[in-house]
Amino acid sequence: MNVLRQSFTKLAVLWALAIVFLGLTASTDNFFSVMNLRNILDQQAFILIIAGFATIVMISGGFDVSLGAVYILAPIVALKVENATGSVLLMVLTGAAVGVAAGIVNGLIIAYGNINSFITTLATSFMLFGLAYILSDGSIITLSNMESRSFVTTRILGITAATWMALVVLIASWILLERTRFGRSIFAVGGNIEAARLSGVRVARLQIVAFTLGGFGAGLAGALNSIRTTSAQASDDFSIIFAVIAAIVVGGTSIAGGSGAIWRSVAGVFFIAVLVNGFNLNGIDPVFQRIIQGLVILLAVGADSIRSKRST
Repeated sequence: MNVLRQSFTKLAVLWALAIVFLGLTASTDNFFSVMNLRNILDQQAFILIIAGFATIVMISGGFDVSLGAVYILAPIVALKVENATGSVLLMVLTGAAVGVAAGIVNGLIIAYGNINSFITTLATSFMLFGLAYILSDGSIITLSNMESRSFVTTRILGITAATWMALVVLIASWILLERTRFGRSIFAVGGNIEAARLSGVRVARLQIVAFTLGGFGAGLAGALNSIRTTSAQASDDFSIIFAVIAAIVVGGTSIAGGSGAIWRSVAGVFFIAVLVNGFNLNGIDPVFQRIIQGLVILLAVGADSIRSKRST
């Protein structure tokens, strides 16, 4: 009985996803159609890219809300490079580099300034948003060669290139977390930072690398998304990072650090995506959608709290 209970708890997000999926398949017209399922998959590509590395940050005990600002700033810089060079590849590399730079700055402040990661990244968020407004001069920057959209929209085996890129990022983040010494150290630091330090883990360096990876994911996703939409504009929009954090938490990764998995975040992303898709197909008022999503997040955090108490 205990084994079954532990198995159910460990796979709770998958059970929830399966129940919602089957429920919508039975009750909602057009939900279980190739076009709708393909759209759900394609729409989550950029959230998945960010969530893969953001999960590593959260497991390490960090909390990076600046990823939303990186997602806004990176494509502005990247599109300026594309406009000047005509190279979409250089554009993508530039977007990723912007994210890496922001991640390094965050990591250095957190590791050596001993400032709480939430406060640090909240502060740098406003700085990055401000920089986005300055660099864009408040205008919309567009892709100079619209044919470059094929870089992310080309379908391979029916799936967009952006989704395949997301899969590559997720595999890379899973390998880093589950199959390397770095990954084991991430769990150790998130579980007990002092114990990890005493056992020889170079905590400061690990924190810097974790936040750098998070920045890389956000920068890459922002650049790729701007290719799909063919433009970028400065804004103070935190919605993307809230969506990522919600998915990671709903998936079962602990907000306190020390436990979690990439597959959990992927399941969390698709649980919320399927839920929202079902809401939209059934014409549910967006206000009630927000209320329900908030309740789902509260339940996920509450379950995490109960698990933490039982393990202590």
